[in-house]
Amino acid sequence: QVRLVESGGGLVQAGGSLRLSCAASGSFSGYNPMGWYRQAPGKQRELVALTRSGGDTNYADAVKGRFTISRDYAKSTVALQMNNLKPEDTAVYYCNINQFGTNYWGKGTLVTVSS
Repeated sequence: QVRLVESGGGLVQAGGSLRLSCAASGSFSGYNPMGWYRQAPGKQRELVALTRSGGDTNYADAVKGRFTISRDYAKSTVALQMNNLKPEDTAVYYCNINQFGTNYWGKGTLVTVSS
């Protein structure tokens, strides 16, 4: 079983920054893809950023140039640095790891961006 715990959400004004962190524990391979997803009220969960072993990363078009995903393999953590936040970034952000085709999720952390 894999456990993911997010932290770092909160309320910030537009143009501000937040850093989300996710700690993974349990039985998993540290080289599986890990990423961040978000779900805004009334919308489907969507990919924000993904990192794979070797340093390959993917970002949603809406966050390119503003968000940066990073991973510490030694500590089994993944972080999301979010800069120049916009009201449309308001959502619950979920940490994810895909282990051999099975998705594991954290409980999520709320990010609210005021205009």
